[in-house]
Amino acid sequence: MKKIITLSLLLLVGFVNAQAYKGKGDTKFDVGANIQNGGSGIRLSTDFGLGENMSYGFVTSYLLSVSNDDLGNKPKFGDRFDAKVRFNANLGNVLKLDPKMDIYPGLDLGLRNFGAHLGFRYFFTEGFGIFTEAGIPIAKYDNTITSFDNLNNQFVFNIGASFNL
Repeated sequence: MKKIITLSLLLLVGFVNAQAYKGKGDTKFDVGANIQNGGSGIRLSTDFGLGENMSYGFVTSYLLSVSNDDLGNKPKFGDRFDAKVRFNANLGNVLKLDPKMDIYPGLDLGLRNFGAHLGFRYFFTEGFGIFTEAGIPIAKYDNTITSFDNLNNQFVFNIGASFNL
């Protein structure tokens, strides 16, 4: 019984101290699922705090499961891969949310488009949380979409785990 009470108190302390965004010097790492029309895969990202409400970061995704095109062709590595740099406005404290929560709209510049995203993080402990994020392209680099060009040029939904580094 003593061990259960001690473990419960330690977990409670972890929940009380958890913070989703701390400001300048904060570093987050996310790993999750990338879900979109025509494929699904894995997504990795990292964000670095610039100030009280600003961060920048990098995102990469790779589609593991992709549908063949109308001619039965399979996508190549370059069709499945995408990388982006991004800028976020971390608004959790502006909106007076619980410190364990953060909402972050932002812009991203990738290999295939210029886009926008909206994300949410919730931290259970100081080091571990979950995230969800949705992204859309604003301007595509090539308007003549053929075969697999649309794979990384569409609405995308991401969900996964977030870590404080």
